[in-house]
Amino acid sequence: MAEPLVELDNISMAYGKGDAAVRAIEDVTLSIDKGEFIAVVGPSGCGKSSLMKLISGLHPPFSGRLAVEGKPVNGPLKSVGMAFQASNLLPWRTCVDNILLPLEIVQPHRSRIGSQRAQYKEKAVNLLHSVGLQGFTEKFPWQLSGGMQQRASICRALIHEPEILMLDEPFGALDAFTREELWCTLRDIQAQRKVTVMLVTHDLREAVFLADTVYVMSNRPGRIVKKCSVSIPRPRDLEVTYTAEFQDIVHDLRSMIGGKH
Repeated sequence: MAEPLVELDNISMAYGKGDAAVRAIEDVTLSIDKGEFIAVVGPSGCGKSSLMKLISGLHPPFSGRLAVEGKPVNGPLKSVGMAFQASNLLPWRTCVDNILLPLEIVQPHRSRIGSQRAQYKEKAVNLLHSVGLQGFTEKFPWQLSGGMQQRASICRALIHEPEILMLDEPFGALDAFTREELWCTLRDIQAQRKVTVMLVTHDLREAVFLADTVYVMSNRPGRIVKKCSVSIPRPRDLEVTYTAEFQDIVHDLRSMIGGKH
């Protein structure tokens, strides 16, 4: 049996030190297989985003064991790509130049981009085309809709071909129609690239539509109170969200979260 890509074993995490420390996560154990799509849901402030900071190496654990690809996590991981609710595109850069930004930071691309910029730019353009942004590669962020900006943000997170794509409420600020459109975009990206995805979301329909496994967290300090395997076959179309099977899973998750307030 293959070793999981990500392993958390009785992980706890706190902000601050000593008596002033605020415990964000308590005794969380979970594993993520290579190519798996997981979603993490729960009430506001339950530690969903803290879990993401832990796995990406942006914050150390208070206690417990954390490993990615079998190795302890001791600092920020180059093998992680991240996208957030705010697209955070640099307004003075064109769409394609925003996508290239991680390659100017992450090695070995940083050493190569000066001499290989044309090849890297072609790769970025192809990635933008794959999410429906052909014709917008040279536009500036203010010339793009909110949905287009989020597509670009996801491309930026993927350009250095990370092992793990981490998405923190990426569609939370978008209207319902655009959000569902981007669910399908993300579904297709993950299917094509086989990238491992961790999605933090408040939208239970989004979690069930996209994920293989949904984890429900309790109020702070966050604990895993339910692991839900979504057995709905892939590929999933939006019509599946109207089925009784889909709605039963969503209602079950909602009752778990509702009971934790």
